[in-house]
Amino acid sequence: METVTRNSSNGGGGGAARRPAPMWALALLVGVGGCVGTLVRALLEAAFGADHGHFPVMTLTINLVGSVVLGLLLEGLARTGEDVGPRKAVRLGVGTGVIGGFTTYSTFAVETDRLLGGGSPVIGLVYALVSVAAGLLCAAAGILVARKAFRARPMDEEGR
Repeated sequence: METVTRNSSNGGGGGAARRPAPMWALALLVGVGGCVGTLVRALLEAAFGADHGHFPVMTLTINLVGSVVLGLLLEGLARTGEDVGPRKAVRLGVGTGVIGGFTTYSTFAVETDRLLGGGSPVIGLVYALVSVAAGLLCAAAGILVARKAFRARPMDEEGR
């Protein structure tokens, strides 16, 4: 069952009826975005990946860039209105899809395990600690940049 939402500029309940995007369309956005993000990551890893036993710089870079972009995106969307319509589509398609496919916890976990158990435990430990700490800092930096960027632009009554 689909629901109908009302979009009103004066808050009085009038205005044009707008149906939310169907679940299949949102799932398709996530899937297509995930394919794009995964393809970009795979190409970067193939071109610049680390040899066995070496510090995985490309995976770390990918995950840190993804952390910054996700922080910027989600905070920017949150500060510019409700999570409906195009904002929801961007959040799902770009945030969950593209950035979710681009970043990789599984590769990070496998690389950490291989380093720890494969004769490079110090590199593995440093990689794990730097990945987690720097990832948190990058996400926070993205959020702070978005806060400053969107503080200067007040929203109208409809949250735009």
